[in-house]
Amino acid sequence: MLGIIATIFILICALIGVPLFIVLGIASLVCFSLFQIEMSSIGIEMFRVASTPSLASIPLFTLAGYMLAESHSPQRIIRLAKALCGHFPGGIAIVSLVVCAFFTAFTGASGVTIIALGALLYPVLREQNYSDMFSLGLLTTCGSLGLLFPPSLPLILYGVIAKVDIADLFKAGIVPGTVIMIVYALWAIKKGEKKDVEPFSWAEVWAALKGGIWEVALPVVIAVGIYGGYATVSEMSTLTVLYVFIVEFVVFRDLQVKRDLTRIIIDSMYLVGAILMILCLALGFTNFLVDQEIPLKVLVVMKQVFHNRYSLLLFFNVFLLVIGAMKDVFSAIIVVVPLILPIAKEYDIHPVHMGIIFLTNLEIGYIAPPFGINLFIASARFKRPIADVYRATWPFLILSFIALMIVTYIPFLSLMWIKQ
Repeated sequence: MLGIIATIFILICALIGVPLFIVLGIASLVCFSLFQIEMSSIGIEMFRVASTPSLASIPLFTLAGYMLAESHSPQRIIRLAKALCGHFPGGIAIVSLVVCAFFTAFTGASGVTIIALGALLYPVLREQNYSDMFSLGLLTTCGSLGLLFPPSLPLILYGVIAKVDIADLFKAGIVPGTVIMIVYALWAIKKGEKKDVEPFSWAEVWAALKGGIWEVALPVVIAVGIYGGYATVSEMSTLTVLYVFIVEFVVFRDLQVKRDLTRIIIDSMYLVGAILMILCLALGFTNFLVDQEIPLKVLVVMKQVFHNRYSLLLFFNVFLLVIGAMKDVFSAIIVVVPLILPIAKEYDIHPVHMGIIFLTNLEIGYIAPPFGINLFIASARFKRPIADVYRATWPFLILSFIALMIVTYIPFLSLMWIKQ
């Protein structure tokens, strides 16, 4: 009865607009108290998250994104995007898909993508007369797009945990990842078919490229640094801040040190603080579920219920979507993969195919209400009520389910390059 009362109270707090980190904190405290678990576990979890080496990249990429947003970079990118893609429907939206997928592929963090690129791409989409809801939903969804493309960190981690050849996983993720992008791109083309298009002009492309070359070179610099093994993500985030600072404060002089720098740092760190509080307390709550062995209990029952791999795969999808909505991708891989992989092998599901299904589900789980982390990051980044983000992402969630079914039930897409 006490648990029911506490649950109702937590839901009321969420509905009346109590800050999310407080709601999650209350939920964690209630659960730990009811099961007589030491409250210090929450603090330990927060310390563990704060000690993560790659955590430093979040405030640095956030600062770079805010500097880009406060400068005239969006206008320069808008002009270049129009010159390259403005002559066909959905072009700007497709550019957003590709850029976000590329960025997430080598950072492995959807939050970084939304924070660093959201401020840059949102004005571009709105300038092309895409609706506010479509733009918000697209960028929230794109935050996790790219987890299947090499050299995705989740792919590498899955390979280590599942003892699967990482090179095989890299090859296996390319086609399914492309299928997901095509599904989104078709929707973007449909939404853009009635938008105004502009005639293509090489002169305009050259003029726009000269103005936007510094911003266009930024993802190339990051990619070369990380792909080439010259720098880690954290080191590259530092170089990104330096690069953006030089471009915006020295080259273009869109911003001034005395007038803008302190304000931008303060504004960006407010956002970082909110995200980290949500992240720490959310992990504390979801770790309670793992401590109670809820996933293990579910999977033990599942072995007794499902008698063919098609129904098992459907259940895996539902189960992993729930896990993906509650837990970060790295923790989910470490905790859940050892539990489900033996069952998958019993049903003759290839471990590489299982890995692609696993990561596709987690990619979708990031935008699955009510706890998908992308939803809350987008809400904070775009300063929009969480209910607006829910509504904006529903069409993309449906499209994601369609893509998921294709990836799940056509294993050839994942295994076509794999020697079996």
